Amino acid sequence: MYYPGFIFLSIIFLVIGLIVGGMLKRRMAEYSQIPIESGMSGKEVAEKMLRDYGINDVQITCVEGQLTDHYNPANKTVNLSTDVYHGRSVAAAAIASHECGHAVQHATAYTWLSMRSAMVPAVSFASQWVQWILFLGVIMIKAFPMLLVIGVCLFAVTTLFSVITLPVEFDASRRALAWLDRANIMGKETHDKAANGLKWAASTYVIAALASIATLLYYLSMLNRRN
Repeated sequence: MYYPGFIFLSIIFLVIGLIVGGMLKRRMAEYSQIPIESGMSGKEVAEKMLRDYGINDVQITCVEGQLTDHYNPANKTVNLSTDVYHGRSVAAAAIASHECGHAVQHATAYTWLSMRSAMVPAVSFASQWVQWILFLGVIMIKAFPMLLVIGVCLFAVTTLFSVITLPVEFDASRRALAWLDRANIMGKETHDKAANGLKWAASTYVIAALASIATLLYYLSMLNRRN
């Protein structure tokens, strides 16, 4: 029941996603070899940014993995991967300040972050069941069309979450780059490289959101044809 157009679209987004993801890894690998002028580690950059914004209730932790850096609003922690936590490079400073940008959003009750956080329970539930329900809904569309309707509703929740994530990520990068410039953490050339690295990171979220929107439209068109 999956039409050639949908398969072709899925392949296109898969290829684009692989290309963008590959570029992100290459850029971050390159920028992880370029030291910043201040000589600060990612942990030190994060500490200074939080301190400059008067945020004293956020902990900075070191986590395993690559590109596993994230801010957890539930327990107020900036979680930095080992290379970022200890690194004294452009990549480490860019990633650490970006994650702290989320902490600043949280502290200032940034609207899009609040909306995103409020959606987490619903998205967690939807993500757990959506693929199974959509699969059953497609193959049983004639007998139980309502099953596909439920699947589409669940998928719409995850799509909305992807879309809301975009302003959250772009704003965190904007805050990070503005602070890096004010704090004189790095020079102009290294600052431009940090901006480029964060641009590629943001692009992965854009591709994911577009792919989710396209898939949602496909399922909606399937329902429309059924009706």
